[in-house]
Amino acid sequence: MVRHKKMYIGGELVEGQARLDVVNPATEDCVATVAAAGLDDVDRALKAARAAAPGWAATPVAERQRWMLKLRGAVIANQEMLRECIHQEMGKPWGGTQEDFDLLERSLKFYAEEIQRVHDETLRDLDGTHDHRIVYEPVGVAVAYLAWNFPLLNLAYKIAPAMAAGCPVIIRPSAATPVSAYAVGELCQEIGLPAGVVNILTTDGYGPSDALAASTIPNLITLIGSTNTGRHLMKVGATSIKKFSMELGGNAPVLIYRDADLDLAAEIVTTVKFNNAGQICVTPNRVFVEREVHEAFRDKVVARARAAKVGFDREADILTGPMIDRRAWARVKGLIDEAVEKGATLLAGGDRPEGLETGHFLAPTVLDQVTPEMRIYQDEIFGPVVSLIPFDDREAVLDRANDGEEGGLASYIFTADLALAEAVAKRLRYGEVQINGVKYDIYLPHGGIGQSGIGHDCSRLALNDYLVVKRISRGLI
Repeated sequence: MVRHKKMYIGGELVEGQARLDVVNPATEDCVATVAAAGLDDVDRALKAARAAAPGWAATPVAERQRWMLKLRGAVIANQEMLRECIHQEMGKPWGGTQEDFDLLERSLKFYAEEIQRVHDETLRDLDGTHDHRIVYEPVGVAVAYLAWNFPLLNLAYKIAPAMAAGCPVIIRPSAATPVSAYAVGELCQEIGLPAGVVNILTTDGYGPSDALAASTIPNLITLIGSTNTGRHLMKVGATSIKKFSMELGGNAPVLIYRDADLDLAAEIVTTVKFNNAGQICVTPNRVFVEREVHEAFRDKVVARARAAKVGFDREADILTGPMIDRRAWARVKGLIDEAVEKGATLLAGGDRPEGLETGHFLAPTVLDQVTPEMRIYQDEIFGPVVSLIPFDDREAVLDRANDGEEGGLASYIFTADLALAEAVAKRLRYGEVQINGVKYDIYLPHGGIGQSGIGHDCSRLALNDYLVVKRISRGLI
């Protein structure tokens, strides 16, 4: 049955100027229609957020916390429904929907507590003539653009710190996966959240989407998306002075040294790479392996790739779901084919899995002998492909790890030599360096360097993006 979802604007569930179909990429069936915003709807949302800003900023922290925890309670009570939304709109394996859901309910709790730790600060006056305080206040209206790959997790990264800091927020989920975000809008309406504090809408075309950033109403533009999209929104948003917080693309390197635990490295690389069909901003892209262990590591990765379960079956333990659409599938397939034409060796996958004729599935793929001349080396893959690159020179490999234009988000090191690991970590120009493991959570900073973004999602640092600093000085009489 095809469900219809309305936008949530100004405390109400409303229709938009257009409707969009949402297609499950695993079945290629339409699973929902959603109201989509035109320019008039965008204007309505912006005005609703602006009208809510003074009251929400003045709302005591304790009351904001109560609203956040009330929303969290509604989220928990509707876990099955929310996970089913993700399962259907993304074709995401059922097990993978749990992470999305968990981050939403945990984020609401975390930031409801973390905002209590934001306090005024006192500065010492060197001349003894004044008292000085630094106070933190809400930045104002925030507009949040979400990527499609983790529909609720990405929403969680924005809605919770915005609510906690006292900022009304307009959340623009991707038109590819808006259903679960719209379901959260329904929960906001159900609990009676004050009008305009949260607004959720997707857009029909680039014009309405750009209008959100081009407006002079927002004080903050925040994004989870590609580097190109980040550049575009910064340009469009330059109609007024705004803050920007952006988690952008990456081309994550993995450095595997000869003394590494190869089973651990292979398990982490393949799990993170094949989960969510590799459509993860921090997933390993360029896997540099010291030549002495290259063959042994290669065999472990290939075995895991061939054993990985692919498909769309709620009752099965599936690791790899579909690519988001036909265009994404064709793009990654093109990267694979070009790499093979230029000399890479295809060891596993490379095409549609046998027996899956419907849906945008790509078999977990392993390429060996990948070189910098190949686009799959230079580009963020965003697909279930492991690219293996043997190396001999430990100094030269650091330069290669740092040479990607879209680098700067995540990186990985595997070695038993902790002194080496620390030395390499200092050299890597990435916002996150994972050593002999992988860990992401709401309390850990998540952000990039350079072209991979500015600001942070997760942790207490995310609140900095939603707050401004004011100095209050008083002369001593």
